[in-house]
Amino acid sequence: MKLIPGSLTKRALMVGLIAGGGILAASSFAMPGGDPAGKGGCEARHGQEVHAKREAHRAERLSGLKEKLKLAPQQEAAWNAFASASQPAMRPGDGQAMRGEFAKLSTPQRLDKMMAMSEARRAKMAERAQAIKAFYAQLTPEQQSVFDAEAMPNRHGHHAHRFLS
Repeated sequence: MKLIPGSLTKRALMVGLIAGGGILAASSFAMPGGDPAGKGGCEARHGQEVHAKREAHRAERLSGLKEKLKLAPQQEAAWNAFASASQPAMRPGDGQAMRGEFAKLSTPQRLDKMMAMSEARRAKMAERAQAIKAFYAQLTPEQQSVFDAEAMPNRHGHHAHRFLS
């Protein structure tokens, strides 16, 4: 095979450029994150903003439901138990930590962990159902109708206000 003068230089230059580009791309992924969870500053702030908006929306929905129900003072204790039980189970950032923990486990260990998490979610749902039933029992028939309408799944199959999920 006969090489044309300069073609070896061109090939070496191309290989060098490709390798250099690959190294630069790989190093950008290896850069340390901006916070302890490993998220960059912008991504971490975005997650916090989303969580804050979600919590504000949830509080707004509960406040609106409470207004619509026109609760009597003797119903406040049941309302507080209901509102407390309807808190979301996971905290922001738990998913990232969980993925890191799962990566260190073997498949049988991951399965056991997933079963334990499923049982914990089921226990939380049972607690939530008991609180809802106790609250519902304290409501008048008119208030029950309002609660039923607010907790009714919407046409897309999701709970309109997620009081029961």
